[in-house]
Amino acid sequence: MRSFVEAEAAPDTEHDDTVNLADRASARLRAVRAELAKVVFGQDEVVEEALITLLAGGHCLVVGVPGLAKTLLVESLGTVLGLDQKRVQFTPDLLPADILGTEVLEDSEDGRRRFRFIPGPVFSQLLMADEINRASPRTQSALLQAMQERAVTVAGEAHDLPRPFHVLATQNPIEQEGTYPLPEAQLDRFLLQINVTYPDESSEREILIRTTGTEVPRLKPVLTAQELMQIQELVRQVPVGESVVAAILELVRGARPEDDDSEIIWGPGPRASQALMLSARARALLQSRLAPSVDDVVALAKPVLRHRMALSFAARAEGKTVEHVVDRLTEKL
Repeated sequence: MRSFVEAEAAPDTEHDDTVNLADRASARLRAVRAELAKVVFGQDEVVEEALITLLAGGHCLVVGVPGLAKTLLVESLGTVLGLDQKRVQFTPDLLPADILGTEVLEDSEDGRRRFRFIPGPVFSQLLMADEINRASPRTQSALLQAMQERAVTVAGEAHDLPRPFHVLATQNPIEQEGTYPLPEAQLDRFLLQINVTYPDESSEREILIRTTGTEVPRLKPVLTAQELMQIQELVRQVPVGESVVAAILELVRGARPEDDDSEIIWGPGPRASQALMLSARARALLQSRLAPSVDDVVALAKPVLRHRMALSFAARAEGKTVEHVVDRLTEKL
């Protein structure tokens, strides 16, 4: 399959500009969304936020009760985007080596004994970490280096991960028995936290009718991994106006504790500003626009900030939530 740049470009491709590339990329992304719509119903916002995460080159945490197609969404994304994907079911007895890989001692042909590294499932382009909060903190931390540096270190030797590399983790927000909270350092590595809610009545009716028959839709790849990386590079070239930069800074800095009596006990760092900038660019491209606006910042404020903030006990006792605080901050933009 030719790249989206080669497939439709004129002979003077080398002189093509960002606008033309963005138009072609937007057309391919519309085809991606149309293909995903064959199996994921009534979750347009969730699908959009998941695609934004991948276009921005990040990782996402998908939170929702069982039965809301979280696993289906991740598997479908891997198929449609042409990514090599692997799944790890996180359990309390899972060890870091079960994710990263391990070294085994074996006899070579010359009679010597050597260690050979056997890669774990993290060596994939799309890693689905299912019910990530069921693993111990020790195992969860095994993903920290992979998510940040796109490499892992085993027995003192660094191993690069495939490109692109994305972690899409799922989490059940209700059943907390036998689970371990994700540490703040790991939460900050997720570009977005995507909350999956129940579908509306018409969407649930469509699910009921289209998923209980004899025909099962088979998804086809729309992009390749190379094309996805080209679009990720294009996202970073999308121009951002000064008003958008100012809105991002005002929002993120306003979400930090002001003093010891603040209702916010810890807030987002500069990584949240970076996440908002990249996500706003990706959302604009996904919606066939050439530049992001303040509306993109407002739309992405909750997915970017909800896992990077915590409220004091007094604020929670008054019934306040992180999302209420974010709403108040966005009203000022």
